[in-house]
Amino acid sequence: MKFTGIKKIKDGKYLKNYELIYINKAGKEKKYEMVSRHEINSPEEIGRAPSGVSIVAFHEDKLLLLREFRMSVNKTIFNLCAGMINPGETIETCIERELYEETGLKVKRVIDILPPSYAAVGISDTSTYIAFVEADGEFEDHTSDNEEIEAAFYTREQVADLLKTEVFSSRSQVIGYYFSRGLDITGNEC
Repeated sequence: MKFTGIKKIKDGKYLKNYELIYINKAGKEKKYEMVSRHEINSPEEIGRAPSGVSIVAFHEDKLLLLREFRMSVNKTIFNLCAGMINPGETIETCIERELYEETGLKVKRVIDILPPSYAAVGISDTSTYIAFVEADGEFEDHTSDNEEIEAAFYTREQVADLLKTEVFSSRSQVIGYYFSRGLDITGNEC
């Protein structure tokens, strides 16, 4: 595959739509649509800048999950706490801010932060860090009027039951699966 060009189709408030032009392995010119949270001027810039963080938070052997309405699927799903990195913000500050904004909780301890991974590789170059944290505090709603989020901690058994009947984002489903199976992803010694 060889890129031959990139063209911005639309410049939205949060997403920018692009058409990528490339030569496929059969030597034919093809076009591919994608969205990005970043301004892209050349194929070399695609996927180079992380956009945000997904937070896997624990408290007393319980997993934090959000029940939130997501406009793009027109339903309430289970998800991880997550958000975009503000300009000039460190990843640690972003983790603290997003956890507080969406739940009212505070970071007690950062367990680990994984390098950025792609969130929707079939349609976007958006990548996010995955942070594992221990959280503490009381739940409070600090969300904007455009967010509908209910945060709660769940036991392994509760998560196992939810996985059978509820809709999850893919990352929260994978985290929930491993958590419900008793695998220690909390940073504690096994």
